[in-house]
Amino acid sequence: MLLEEISSRKSVRSYSEQPISDEVLNEILEAGRLAPSWVNVQPWKFIVIKDEKTKELLFKAAGGQKQILGAQVVIGCVADLEAWEKKNFAAVLEKSGLGKYADAYLNNSTLNPSLIGKFEVLTRTIEQLTYATAYMTVQAHKSGVGCCVIGAFANEMTKGDENVIKELKERLNLNDKQILLTLLTLGYEKTPRETNKIRKEPAEVIFYEKLS
Repeated sequence: MLLEEISSRKSVRSYSEQPISDEVLNEILEAGRLAPSWVNVQPWKFIVIKDEKTKELLFKAAGGQKQILGAQVVIGCVADLEAWEKKNFAAVLEKSGLGKYADAYLNNSTLNPSLIGKFEVLTRTIEQLTYATAYMTVQAHKSGVGCCVIGAFANEMTKGDENVIKELKERLNLNDKQILLTLLTLGYEKTPRETNKIRKEPAEVIFYEKLS
């Protein structure tokens, strides 16, 4: 039952030396690829990182979060703002069988945030990438792989060390419209522990018809 996977998932920051097979890793990545997105734009790219020098740079960018160095794999989740550009958006619509409606989609600000502004494109893209990230964390847990989501590191959103951001973008070959937004560190849990999930009570977050 999927709810059981969600309720038992936890952040894992200490990993064993057991490698993650390509099959398991591909399943995790596939979960992200298949995640839902606004008008199917899929404004994301995933970078599989195993290189130790790249992990050391990410470690530096993240203020010394050790799970980056200890991870068997780090998935860099990139917010791809280029996905909203007319040619890319239109290509997705065509592939989805909606080519004949392309003008209606591309010229509707409700469906196309690029008609409004850069902030709206960024906001919508971050929203979409969150879905993919969540799907990958659940699939990792289902596969028995520990995962930690890291968003606290130097990038254009956090306004961290500009030199580190520049070095990281160059190393990962990111352009100005691609933002490394989230890191997923992956590895088998070194010392298994029980999940202790502290969440607000249902009555605090669930309402019917309107907020009370």
